[in-house]
Amino acid sequence: MTTPTNTTEASSQSSETELVTNGRQPHVNNEVLSVSVGRSLWTMAWPVVALNLLQVANSLIDRFFIGNLPDTSMSAHGASMSFMFLLFSLAYSIAVGAGAIVARAYGAKEISEYRLAAQQSLQVAMYVGIGLSVLAVVLTPFAARLIFQPNYTEEIKQLTLFLGAYSLGVPAICIVQVLAASLRSTGDTKSPMYLSGFQILLHMLLNFILIFPPRNNIPGLDLGLTGAGFALSGSAWCSAILYTIYVRRTTLGVKFSLRFPRKDWIVRILKIAIPSGVQAALRTFSLTAFTVVLGIVPNHEAAIAAMGIGFAIESLMFAQAFGVSAAVGALVGQNLGAKEPLRAEKIGWLGGAVAFGISTVISFPVFLYVPAIALVLAGHKPAVAAEVVSIVRWLCVSEPLFCLSMVIIGGMQGAGDTKRPLWIGLVSLWGLRLPIAVVLSLGTGTVIFSGIQLPFGYAMGAIGAWIAMSFTQGVQGFLAAWAWKQGKWKTMKV
Repeated sequence: MTTPTNTTEASSQSSETELVTNGRQPHVNNEVLSVSVGRSLWTMAWPVVALNLLQVANSLIDRFFIGNLPDTSMSAHGASMSFMFLLFSLAYSIAVGAGAIVARAYGAKEISEYRLAAQQSLQVAMYVGIGLSVLAVVLTPFAARLIFQPNYTEEIKQLTLFLGAYSLGVPAICIVQVLAASLRSTGDTKSPMYLSGFQILLHMLLNFILIFPPRNNIPGLDLGLTGAGFALSGSAWCSAILYTIYVRRTTLGVKFSLRFPRKDWIVRILKIAIPSGVQAALRTFSLTAFTVVLGIVPNHEAAIAAMGIGFAIESLMFAQAFGVSAAVGALVGQNLGAKEPLRAEKIGWLGGAVAFGISTVISFPVFLYVPAIALVLAGHKPAVAAEVVSIVRWLCVSEPLFCLSMVIIGGMQGAGDTKRPLWIGLVSLWGLRLPIAVVLSLGTGTVIFSGIQLPFGYAMGAIGAWIAMSFTQGVQGFLAAWAWKQGKWKTMKV
């Protein structure tokens, strides 16, 4: 693994973005500005895109491994997606706060400020991660019983064991996300690519060893789905250790410390992080409710199992958007720190256009070839594969707009504006997705909660839920573009 070994090398990486982040050139024409912005965006984005493509490969291999486990394990894993997403998103929300503050101070060339921000963010992340881990372990059994009916005892057992194993790695995930965001906010996207890339490769290896029994000369512990959970948490802790060792040698100068974070910095970081965390919680509860709705439709086991596989295939289409989003967030924060709001706005629009275009191109082959991919990842289970094809093809329709929203929201978060993304999620997920999914997928008279019957429904089954998901992803794109155009994110104080 090759990584920069000193602050000079890290600074040379960030200097590639100097024209956009810190320079002031009033006489540069729009064509030159577009080239400079595009070059800087690509310089910062490609390592994140490369890392996410590796993560996509990891997710697909992960689904292939789990697809060869019993049906109960596949259903439990599909049902776990919302809870894993919540824990990861809460960790990421701390990183959003850290990234916004570090990027703003870095753009303003306030060295002591961005170093202190990164240090305090690490300590906040560590203690928040410990709290989340304890809560997750305690609440996991209740979550399992929320998703599955009482007679699904094996699914409940598998889900409880898997989430319990995964939860042990949550503090490490918080540390990794905060340190990676802090590095990216200084223009260094290559180091997280190497460090997190190692984590992904280690996760693949641990999956192979922990999930399956011994094969010939290959060791195996035969832990099944629980082994997959330990593979996630184990690789996360190894990565967290590497990150904490590495960042001491960068311009951030962050040192691991058990000291409790300062109260003023807790308030400052959480002021940005809490709306992002609430948004993550609303998304997760929405996905949980969405999964409950799927649990009522015919062939619900196949539909729930297909959801996790479908999301893994969907990541092929938005991996590049996630990378562009990370770069846009860092550059927007830096430019606002350098008092260049117009450049920050241009970066957001350019990044959104790039993500929209690339996703449009990628969605065509995904739409065509998903049947073959689905059959392999579903362990050649025809019912599950059929649902995977259905969900992915509906998502292909709106994926370009979803990628646009991902980049624009990343830009707003980089500016420290996490309230508008919260409202976008609230409207699209709770105001639209869930009600539409209920009406389209369930039939008239279906009991949906505590004896309450649905007064009107189309009884389309799982396909109705997939349509609702696709439609509301498109709505998110339009809402995000409208919020960016308003420009209120430019006046956020961090």
